[in-house]
Amino acid sequence: MEYCVFTEPHLGATYDDQLEYARAAEEHGFTGFFRSDHYLAGGDRDGLPGPTDAWITLAGLARETSAIRLGTLVSPVTFRLPGPLAIQVAQVDRMSGGRVELGLGAGWFAREHEAYGIPFPSRRFDLLEAQLEIVTGLWRTPVGEPYGFDGGEYRLVDAPALPKPAQDAVPIIVGGGGPRRTPDLVARYASEYNLGFPEDHEIAPRIANLHAACERAGRDPGTVKLSIAMSTIAGPDDATVARRAARIDRTLEQVRDGVNIVGGPDEIAERIAVYRSFGIERVYFQLLDLQDVDHVHYLGAEVLPHLPR
Repeated sequence: MEYCVFTEPHLGATYDDQLEYARAAEEHGFTGFFRSDHYLAGGDRDGLPGPTDAWITLAGLARETSAIRLGTLVSPVTFRLPGPLAIQVAQVDRMSGGRVELGLGAGWFAREHEAYGIPFPSRRFDLLEAQLEIVTGLWRTPVGEPYGFDGGEYRLVDAPALPKPAQDAVPIIVGGGGPRRTPDLVARYASEYNLGFPEDHEIAPRIANLHAACERAGRDPGTVKLSIAMSTIAGPDDATVARRAARIDRTLEQVRDGVNIVGGPDEIAERIAVYRSFGIERVYFQLLDLQDVDHVHYLGAEVLPHLPR
């Protein structure tokens, strides 16, 4: 089992907040530090001091950490053209010594596109499929050979397909609960399928959809890593959990909904055992308060040693 810290910096965080989180996660032996890729807090949040760009942030973290894996969960295809994205990710992978993972998705938050003047087309899933083909195609093209693509919104002519990442294959993460098209993209392009934030009864059907997609694609489903992301509020007692919940504008009752990961070592270990029984191999602990680095230290020091590896 692998355990990652997953953050939402658009809700309000500086680069230094994220660096402190990433270093704490690395200190305690978490597998990875991942962040969302958004430019707007949404709702009633002010998002102060303002958004940070995901790949600029990860480039900085690549030079200021040494072991922890770094990535997005997930970058929307609407934010970047596929050619420059392949260059950005490959460069950050080089800067990190081969520790980068790319989560890529269709994008969903229309308001942030409107706010920052980013086009928000209706057929974004077609863009996702094309970007997955282009980014992976650029990376796997042998040095010295050109890469071309002509389809839909994108046309690449004799691209030099450089730079190459440090890793032979940067892990690609695709997620979502769609019954057909998402699993098909995972089977064709991804190394990891993230089930998102499902209730327990939704997990088995989503995995079954993936297995069916792998069968259609002629791929062994055992080659796809299964992961789950879940809001996490950890603490040794309900008073601590309630205090942490209040900082993200939730009550103890709201976070103890039977779906979130909540509580101390024993309670969290019970939840992880449920996920493990489905064959899930990686858990993303979504932590929403980036000013509470003690949350990472508690998870790392008091909870992580009790979880299966």
